[in-house]
Amino acid sequence: MEKVNKILAINFGGIGDEILFLPTLISLKKEFPHAYITLALEPRSKSIKDLTSIIDELILVDIKNKNKYIELLKFIFKARFGKFDLAITAGGNKFMSIILWLTGIKKKYGYDTGKLSQKLLTKAVPLNKNQYAVKMYHDLVSPIANTITELPQIDIANQEKIPNSVLVHPGVSKMSIQKGMIKTITPQTWAETINLLLENGKQVILAGGPDDDECIKEILKQVHNNKSFTNVYGQTKNLRELAELIGKAEKFLCSDSAPLHIAVAIGTETYAIFGPTDDKKLIPPSVTAIKINDDCPLKPCLWERRQTTCKELNCLKITAEDIVKKII
Repeated sequence: MEKVNKILAINFGGIGDEILFLPTLISLKKEFPHAYITLALEPRSKSIKDLTSIIDELILVDIKNKNKYIELLKFIFKARFGKFDLAITAGGNKFMSIILWLTGIKKKYGYDTGKLSQKLLTKAVPLNKNQYAVKMYHDLVSPIANTITELPQIDIANQEKIPNSVLVHPGVSKMSIQKGMIKTITPQTWAETINLLLENGKQVILAGGPDDDECIKEILKQVHNNKSFTNVYGQTKNLRELAELIGKAEKFLCSDSAPLHIAVAIGTETYAIFGPTDDKKLIPPSVTAIKINDDCPLKPCLWERRQTTCKELNCLKITAEDIVKKII
């Protein structure tokens, strides 16, 4: 391939998607070590820059804005004049190949969404959703990169572990809750889990993000007074500080959310609550998925068969005892 000086990568999604996309960018950087990498993403995910030096520049594209078509048009003009040598897009929408074509970038790689993508892209890569998302994204660079990066990697130094500690992060994004996508257990079950961990002699640390205020308040009402319990909610001011905290924990318990993917990148022993989403697509074998067999014929249903969760949520009726048995 001709010399590549500037690479444009496009991945519109949440911060978890950007972390899962990092191995793709890392493999590109290994293939083209002198290339300048620009990532186009949604504003809500710009904090990915706090976790890695692999990304040189961000282009924010607010596709959730009511003027999303104007946003996309502005992005296309930026890309056209950005003098990029190569572009990849992680979007599975058939219009992404049109957007890439409109940028005028010579080398273009994206998913095969039909005849149009095959005609407009340099290489239309088969989209295989039935695998770990890191591998799905990494397939995009299989025609050009000789290196395979199997897990996310972030620029966080090794942390000294807190002995016998379990860090609990119950949160999920408020956006998912507002959209009716319930992916975690109730605050009551979280509190019962913390109390059981304390009874079993664990040093329990409770953390959360800006979206978790109501959940954390409910948990704290029910957690027993114990010198082995530490509440650090609100003390991690950004993703980097959260990553450092996860690095200090011996074990990490969380929901299906962005902190899960940070823990994978750090290598902390991780346990994740799974209900309506597919753990096989979201975590590597090193992570323990905590779930129940509720005999639901649609499970996993979220995103696969529906855009919101059902009212029954039998898949999330996981008990504190079930969770603690996995961790202890």
